[in-house]
Parts: sequence; C-alpha cells; structure tokens
Amino acid sequence: MRYGYWMPVFGGWLRNVEDENMQASWDYVSRLARRSEELGYDITLVAELLLNDIKGINAPSLDAWSTAAALVAVTHTLEVMVAVRPSFHPPALLAKQAATIDRISNGRLSLNVVSAWWKDEARRYGVAFDEHDDRYARTSEWLDVVSSAWREEKLDYSGKYYTIDELVLEPKPIARTERPRPTIYAGGESDAAKRMITRQCDAYVMHGDPPERIAPKIADMRRLRDQASEALGVELPPLQFGVAGYAIVRDSDAEVREEIARITSVTPGTPGYGNYADWIANTKLEQRVSIEDYSVSNRGLRAGLIGTPEHVAARVEEFAEAGVDLLLLQSSPQLEEMERFSAQVMNAGASGSAVHSSGVAA
Repeated sequence: MRYGYWMPVFGGWLRNVEDENMQASWDYVSRLARRSEELGYDITLVAELLLNDIKGINAPSLDAWSTAAALVAVTHTLEVMVAVRPSFHPPALLAKQAATIDRISNGRLSLNVVSAWWKDEARRYGVAFDEHDDRYARTSEWLDVVSSAWREEKLDYSGKYYTIDELVLEPKPIARTERPRPTIYAGGESDAAKRMITRQCDAYVMHGDPPERIAPKIADMRRLRDQASEALGVELPPLQFGVAGYAIVRDSDAEVREEIARITSVTPGTPGYGNYADWIANTKLEQRVSIEDYSVSNRGLRAGLIGTPEHVAARVEEFAEAGVDLLLLQSSPQLEEMERFSAQVMNAGASGSAVHSSGVAA
C-alpha cells in the first residue's frame, strides 16, 4: 500500500469549522510536504480550484500549478500529483509546463485529470463550461495531445476541440521503464469517464467507499481495461487503483464518535454549502450523497478509516486485498493527524497490525 494525502491548499477540509489551523499559505504547505517525507508518505495530491469551495468563495486558495512547481523544488522523494482541468489549460502549453516541472523534480510529477464540475467558478474566470459528456470528449482529445507531445519529436493534431501544427516540445518528461511518462490519474463514475480512463490513463482514483464496494469497481475497471487493450490492439499496462478517505484514528470509540459529530454539522448557511447543489447537478455519481458525506470531500467518511489504530490498520488490509494500491487521506488538522496516522497505523511496529508501504502486515 502507498500512502498519500490531499494538500490543504484551501486551508482545510471542514465546511463547518472556520479555522482548522492549516492555513492556505506557502509556509504551511511547504512545511507539511517536507515533514510528510520524514513520516513515510509517498504522494500528495494538489487539487485545482481557483475559488475555495470548502470555506466559501471569498476565502483564500492556492493555485495548484505554481504550488506544485514550488513543492517539487523543496522535496526529495514525494510524488506530487497535481490536478488539471482540460478546459482551463490548453494541452500543448500544459504538456510543456508539466515536462519542465517533471525535470525539476527528477521524475516525481504526476497528473490528476479532472473534468471540471463547478459551473459558477468557470463563469467567474471566463472559462468555457461544457456539458458532462462533452467535458469527457474534450478531456479525451486533451489527453491525446499531451501524451503525444511527451512522446513525439514533432506533433500535428486535428480534432473537434484542439488543432496543433508542428509542435516541438523539449525537453520531454523523464522516462523510466517503470514509468514511461508522468502517471496520469483520473476518477469518475459515469460510463463516459470509465471509458476514457481505461483507454488513456494509468490509474483510477475512487471516492471513499468501503472495501466491499471498491472490490467490484476494481474488477469492473480491469475488465474494461482488457476490452480497451483488445480494441486498441495494444497491451495496456495494468491500472493502478486509489481510494480517497478521511482518517480519524483515536484510542476509543467514544472519541471517534465525538470527532465525527464535530466535523459533520454542516447546515444551510455554512461556508461552502451553496456549492453542494452545483456539484450534484454537474456530476454523475453512482450513489446519492448526503450532507454528512459532503461534510468532507469525496465521500471520505465512507471509506471507514475511522476508529482505533488496530481497527484502521485492519481496514487498510481490507483495501489492499480488494486491489487498492494507494490511499489518499484527508484529516483535520492535517499535519497533526498525519503524524498520528503514521505512528499508529503506518509504522506501529512489529507488535501491531500496521500496514507498511510494502503492503505487508507487520
């Protein structure tokens, strides 16, 4: 199992707590990134929203790409997965920027390709907003351009959304046998999303759900991957699989219940509540999302990484058995809770039941 975390570029994850002691600042995120390497975390996800959907649109939020470029310069082992929304970034320019950052990091950059959901944000920033399936059609072309630009000496491309004439991109990203290009992660629960991911991406990242729901999703995506290989006439490498989760590790069940109650009291009028309807309207989810689910991002509480250290470690093992390679964690306050998770779950020692990055139960 690999362990990752969401970089709190929005100043926190809770829609009902104004100050989580994790400022949307370079001082905080750079300190967190450096400490996370010492704690044994493998990867961080830098989300991309130009407005703050957690604390309200008037609250600060850091730009994903400039933050990612700075983070790779002050870290040594951490993979930096930066989110990118195709409608906000022309593909040839993004391919150039990503290749440069990948070189700076010595091959530690990866992409989280997101087909944008926030219509009001696009309006405020003057960006076109396509309907759901059109967004995925655009994303598919966008991925064609980016992947080809990283591979070809000179690129010509003509599609519905993008036209490229004689593109030259040098230097290219660092290529290794185990990683021929920056890893492309993507998520989505619609048929359009799954078709695109199984044909063009390297890893599938899922919203929080328990292992018994994740296992059939993985089996389905593996089946679709095989079908894509057959249709394309190439042997695509196996997909990697990640799950988002909100982690609460406490010494007793009573402490767990108290913390859940603290973080889920989201009501109308709470900062960020107004974006709930926009998100629901512009996504195609497999499950109905409750206000409690929305209290933290990506259905994180449903992953069930909640309880005593022994319970959470056992849950991690269940995810590994289901085929999950990566857990992307949120918590609040992020640094303090990551310290706890590292000590009590990831690196609890031979006497405990912690699951280490090797995936072997200690």
